[in-house]
Amino acid sequence: MDGNGRWASRRGRSRTVGHRRGAEAVRRAVEAAPGLGVGTLTLYAFSGDNWGRPPAEVAFLLRLFLRYLRAETAALAEQGVRLSIIGRRDRLPGDLLRQIAASEALTAAGRGLHLRLAIDYSARDAIVGAAQRAVAAGGGIDRATFARLLGEATHGRESAPDVDLLVRTGGELRLSDFLLWECAYAELAFSPKTWPDWTAADLAAAVADYTTRERRFGLLPAAS
Repeated sequence: MDGNGRWASRRGRSRTVGHRRGAEAVRRAVEAAPGLGVGTLTLYAFSGDNWGRPPAEVAFLLRLFLRYLRAETAALAEQGVRLSIIGRRDRLPGDLLRQIAASEALTAAGRGLHLRLAIDYSARDAIVGAAQRAVAAGGGIDRATFARLLGEATHGRESAPDVDLLVRTGGELRLSDFLLWECAYAELAFSPKTWPDWTAADLAAAVADYTTRERRFGLLPAAS
């Protein structure tokens, strides 16, 4: 979800306008994803490092998250979308925490799409948290156990799912501390379009390109 601020700046608008337009792009992606065969969609909304942005922008983003959840939860439930928030929660304001709990509860039965919003999320912090849980538990550990602990460390309360396709918008060519463990064998796609400009057609094109790739997971290509 990169490029909200740049989208606005190029048009002589405030960064807050760009973030609002970014929220509209979220709606388009969520509506299009199930029809494209997407079962889980994780959107990076606010990183752990984003607290270093100007306080006014941070406060606006937190209010925007709250407004989004209040406005969209009922529609998500009707569409069969299950909503989860991953990331830290100890630094979020109380009204947002209460709305997160309510939204997750109201959409818990959704089976059409699992929408995960990463808010105050850091993959490095999540990995450290999972490692601390593993040490506290003692005994041996394997990948499956660590994935479960990683899910618990990000308030997912379930194993962290591997990422099939990671799309980075806004012309950025890096991972930026996003789902580092889960992206071990992810296919990567990079788009110069800023997130507010992203449409259902852009998502469809990314998925279509993904289906043409041969995924080997470290093995040899399948015999023809």
